[in-house]
Amino acid sequence: MKVLVINSGSSSIKFRLVDVVEESNGALTTGPALLQGSIKGIGSHTSFEVLGEHEDRSGAIEIRDHAQALRVLFDRLAGSLGGIDAVGHRVVHGADRFVESTLITEEVEAGIDALSELAPLHNPACLAGIRGTREVLGSKLPMVAVFDTAFHKTMPAIAKQYAIPRELADRHRISRYGFHGIAHASLAHGYAATTGTPLERARLITLQLGNGCSVAAIAQGRSVETSMGFTPLEGLVMGTRSGDVDASIISYLCEREKAEPAEVERWLNERSGLLGLSGRSSDMRELLRAAEQEQDQRVMFAIDLFCYRVRKYLGAYLAVLGGADAIVFGGGIGENAPEIRDRICRNMGWCGLRLDPDRNRASVGLAPGQAARISVEESRPSAYVVAADEETWIARETVRCVRGGRS
Repeated sequence: MKVLVINSGSSSIKFRLVDVVEESNGALTTGPALLQGSIKGIGSHTSFEVLGEHEDRSGAIEIRDHAQALRVLFDRLAGSLGGIDAVGHRVVHGADRFVESTLITEEVEAGIDALSELAPLHNPACLAGIRGTREVLGSKLPMVAVFDTAFHKTMPAIAKQYAIPRELADRHRISRYGFHGIAHASLAHGYAATTGTPLERARLITLQLGNGCSVAAIAQGRSVETSMGFTPLEGLVMGTRSGDVDASIISYLCEREKAEPAEVERWLNERSGLLGLSGRSSDMRELLRAAEQEQDQRVMFAIDLFCYRVRKYLGAYLAVLGGADAIVFGGGIGENAPEIRDRICRNMGWCGLRLDPDRNRASVGLAPGQAARISVEESRPSAYVVAADEETWIARETVRCVRGGRS
């Protein structure tokens, strides 16, 4: 089955066209990408890249939003997308309404739209991907929504529940749903494939560090805790998101700044994190350059706080799991910033974790699905970098859903 994967992030769209084949034992395997690429930096400095058997193009382009990005994408790929059997879309928030991959109908689309208030940076982008694809490829082609929240449905109630009045939580479906589930699942499976360790025997802490950041504790292949909660705002410091804050800050800022709650929430989502701390950029690459070349103290503090928050969660999740077999880094920062990995793991010898400086420096730019050990041999837990392959995961889920008729 030929599947087009559309992975819409908060500021990017990644796409891949693949053939998914079912083996005699029922396992699904995915061949090399027939076509793949990305549109990054939507709304600012946008770049466009396409790679394929007869394609190799890249360049800068001005794109305002995801709707325009989809139009540009399909316009530039005209003639290369024949014979598609299904389309798989990453969707960030499914709440408790969508707990598995689902065929997209008008009702499902409306449900995704209704959840946009819980993921304002992401679900609208996912919807733009769905609607833009239908506009070009037609309504008869089956499309599947693969939800980031679905992986975390296995978290126990004690990890999902906020300590607020139970009747309020039940009435308004307030729970810790977790996000980045596709990435965390891919990181865990990448570790298992590389080491030959069955997930059923592993305790893992996966770190998805990019513009959005989260950490997950995984036991026996199942998510038991994660840092994002009711929305993707909770947890680690991110590119523009604050992560954990005292809830009273919102009402305090509303009063002091004469602002509406929605406006303060927008500040926490769009003006905080690395951008707010540094006063300069949400891009870790730019911040690392400024710290090294200019010795910008504000930037250096932002990086230190970012790493501190990750290390704080790392210690907490070691306690949740009762120890771990491996720490797995992924995401744009996790895969490509050895200095950040070193800062996070520095002084973690108390738990047995110790990086190998040479391995750590060498492990950058991995191809999707590849993995590399970055810890010394005797380190327990060990540490790995895995280039998460979300698109392969989405493609296989799409085939399972279409063949199973789930809706």
